[in-house]
Amino acid sequence: MSGLLGNGIAFPLGVDQRGALALARGDEDVAQAIGIILATAPGERPMRPEFGCRVHDHVFDQLDPETLGRVEGAVREALDRWEPRIDVEAVDFDLARADEGELHVELTYRLRETGSIRNLVHPFYLIPAEDPA
Repeated sequence: MSGLLGNGIAFPLGVDQRGALALARGDEDVAQAIGIILATAPGERPMRPEFGCRVHDHVFDQLDPETLGRVEGAVREALDRWEPRIDVEAVDFDLARADEGELHVELTYRLRETGSIRNLVHPFYLIPAEDPA
């Protein structure tokens, strides 16, 4: 099952039992790549400043349906652009810890090579709105 899914350097960096850089293979490589895309704000990588996900633009926004729509759009746009091995099936949210500044994005995607469905939960950390005094 290498083919299109391929191999990549594991993230976070580590070494394998032979002392070489550890690799992530197949769907694990895809999941790690998704995490890297979503965790990177555009402009963080000097040699590829457009790489990443614009969800970080909303870290100070009020958490309401409009913001969730923009976050969903940012996630879909980034993955459509930067991860050609998947099709995004759904982007949902777990708001259970939103008051603490934690928004969980629940991603459902299909691996193009195998057609199998995978799920991934990625946390985003927000600045919680302050209560007016």
